[in-house]
Amino acid sequence: MKAARLVLALCLAVPIQAASPAVSPLRSIDRLLESSPAARGAFWGIQVTDLETGRTLYQLNADRLFVPASNTKLFTTALALLRLGPQFTFETRVTADRPPDADGCIRGALHLVGGGDPNLSARAVPYQPEPARAAPAPGYALAALAELADQVAAKGAKCIDGDIVGDDTWYVWEPYAEDWSLDDPTYEYGAAVSAIAVNDNALTVSVSPGAREGDPAALTLEPAVEYYAIDNRIRTVAAGGAAGGSPIHVHRAPGSLELELSGTIPLGAPDQLLALGIEEPAEYAALALRQLLEERGIAVNGGAVARHRLPGNERAAGGEGVVLARHVSAPLVEDLRIIDKASQNLHAEMALRAVGRARRNEGSRSAGLDELRAFLSEAGIADDSYNIEDGSGLSRPNLVTPAAVVKLLRYMYNSPERDAWISFLPVAGRDGTLADRFEGTPAAGRIHAKTGTMAHVDALSGYAQRRDGSWVAFSILVNNSNQSAAAVRAVMDEICILLWK
Repeated sequence: MKAARLVLALCLAVPIQAASPAVSPLRSIDRLLESSPAARGAFWGIQVTDLETGRTLYQLNADRLFVPASNTKLFTTALALLRLGPQFTFETRVTADRPPDADGCIRGALHLVGGGDPNLSARAVPYQPEPARAAPAPGYALAALAELADQVAAKGAKCIDGDIVGDDTWYVWEPYAEDWSLDDPTYEYGAAVSAIAVNDNALTVSVSPGAREGDPAALTLEPAVEYYAIDNRIRTVAAGGAAGGSPIHVHRAPGSLELELSGTIPLGAPDQLLALGIEEPAEYAALALRQLLEERGIAVNGGAVARHRLPGNERAAGGEGVVLARHVSAPLVEDLRIIDKASQNLHAEMALRAVGRARRNEGSRSAGLDELRAFLSEAGIADDSYNIEDGSGLSRPNLVTPAAVVKLLRYMYNSPERDAWISFLPVAGRDGTLADRFEGTPAAGRIHAKTGTMAHVDALSGYAQRRDGSWVAFSILVNNSNQSAAAVRAVMDEICILLWK
């Protein structure tokens, strides 16, 4: 901590011994970190910079590398905004080799061709605050696919004499980064990355108690598409027991389409919601489209299959021919706001691949990362100040310095897209992942910042409007913490309140 005081003294060009708290409220950060049990033992990195003058107001370990968690999304969304532009759109198509014949039959396969649209779901666009993570978004999760099925029916189709093919060859098939945790793909936050993303490539299992003690729990799927084989070992137990039931556990082996659910749920208990990732999004989308076509009286004689482009291969041929239906996404700016406000991992990964596809003609993670490195070089961010391996922040080898984050924030603040960029960030006490933080404090409505959380990691980086109306960019990265996330965030929030003064 002595080193931090020395750096601070140099930055402010006054001796610490001669300073008083009135000189800079930010000097109180040192005392806060020293006095807080939640701060002790953890590795803290902080930089605060005045946006008008470029003057560093406070720094602590600002040039040391930290795991940033979802602060990685700041890099991804900045890249996508400036490389693709706010009005960039995605197109999803349904194609066939030929139109329906005189009998209304499509001879051969019907292709659902993904174009990277992340919002084939019930999510409200433009962004609106979302319900709890596990809760399904209100609305019809298959609405976009239903619209495509309606268009196919309107073309006079009565039967499909072939398979429904989910074609996601627009992006390379690399659904997970190799350094994600083994259980990440089980859950919606680690959903497989694909050029087709129906309902965020996730489904929700709603678990309700059975009618009597000892009965299996009742399960409901949303969307109502039977995809996984579910081994339901969840049992109903008496209400009001001392234990209140045991936790529900989910097990799915990597690559498996079999789910094992175990645990207990008490009689009369509210539903428990399990938000789970889909193993094969293109196949799932084809299965859902097949079901929707059949609901419209269109007979499908084939199955539902996926078509991928594997790493190292040229883009697979497919999806050419007659276009029977199409769906165009909302402008990219709307999804970038969703990525940062809701910390949406899948969408961040898709945005990275969209940049790779548009700028380097390959929708892959590596192409997106190559373009990111070029972008950060233009922003004046040195190669040795970061190591980014994905778009979402799930990769544990991701590293970045607080100084690099602040440099990115300053670059974007001075860019032509400043207003759109700042609108992406959660607002303290108002929306996104900061909706429940800073309420009733002077910082409410004045902090625009991206959160980041994983085991032993917390992050908060963005902008603060100070009491005098000036703006600062800041980055607070915390690693190696063994305290509760709530306790660490309370200290981070106190630091942000000091920024306001």
